[in-house]
Amino acid sequence: MPPIYFDYNASTPVDPAVAAAMHPFLKEAFGNPSSGHWASTPAKAALERARGQVAALIGAAPDEIVFTSGGSEANNLAIKGTFFAPNRQGAHIITSAIEHPAVLAPCRFLERLGGSVTYLPVDRTGRIDPEDVRRAITPQTVLISIMHANNEVGTIQPIREIAAIAREHGIRFHTDAAQSVGKLATKVNELGVDLLSIAGHKLYAPKGVGALYVRSRVELEPLIHGAGHELGRRAGTESALLAVGLGAASVLAQDLKPMERVQALCDRFWRTLQDRFGDGVALNGHITHRLPNTLNVSFVGKIGAEILGQLRGVAASTGSACHSGRIKLSPVLAAMGVPDRIGMGAIRFSLGRTTTSDEIDDVVARLAGVASA
Repeated sequence: MPPIYFDYNASTPVDPAVAAAMHPFLKEAFGNPSSGHWASTPAKAALERARGQVAALIGAAPDEIVFTSGGSEANNLAIKGTFFAPNRQGAHIITSAIEHPAVLAPCRFLERLGGSVTYLPVDRTGRIDPEDVRRAITPQTVLISIMHANNEVGTIQPIREIAAIAREHGIRFHTDAAQSVGKLATKVNELGVDLLSIAGHKLYAPKGVGALYVRSRVELEPLIHGAGHELGRRAGTESALLAVGLGAASVLAQDLKPMERVQALCDRFWRTLQDRFGDGVALNGHITHRLPNTLNVSFVGKIGAEILGQLRGVAASTGSACHSGRIKLSPVLAAMGVPDRIGMGAIRFSLGRTTTSDEIDDVVARLAGVASA
């Protein structure tokens, strides 16, 4: 049976157009963009062109884009950079219980340094109540960090409402948009955010590159100190090669029409699973406020990791972890209050631009075979 890739939320393949844009920079334009001579000129020009392309994708100014090594670094820079920023007026951060580890781990690190963090609960669909954000604010709050869409169940958060609350209180607002950029509209002024994280390998760019949007006049302490690269916000010689890849992917991602087809396939996938398994399958996450490509389903009374292990040739994922023969419920599903009997059977299928109807039918057939066995 041919292999089927349904794990686009974990990583996407590099788009051929992105690879083609990067190829010349493997041989040419090898100079240091900061050197200021003939060898650096093409690299610097390519770097700044890519910066403009990333900025255009999210409706920002080019000088508000900081290139990073990926989404994790972007999140760390937003959170730690705010915590250690000059003239910081407090040490309290508000986030949610279902954030990516690249947000939760920095928050826990800062707690060890004297910071305080409020981890907001979510409802059964994985949504945050904006009023919980309002109630959590204290005079010491310096940052609110809420992901745009959850990587595991796909639930989209009420970012605009939360941003309005943050703005009302004069508090900096960050969103991890690694999963939403290229799938949803992510214009920073419409969302109302001050900081927004991008991960290249989630939108058909290579791994090892990402970006952080930093609203004009927002000060951050750099994570990496050194020379004044990236307007003093991230030291280290920039990679024109990787920046060009992210820029080319950003141009492609401006067209969200392919996501309409992907959403239609995802909806069809869910209907087909319901027809085949009935009450034996349950949806995790919000029915409508969900990423167009993400379907997290539980096979009731089953173990998702065991089912996935028998789906030979199918790449998907499960948030449940197996340690020493014991299965542990996904922290995201646990925070959502999903019962063990349902949550243990969870599998995340995430579709992409090249997913086909035939692949969906094939996966459903394989699932039926495994379930009957």
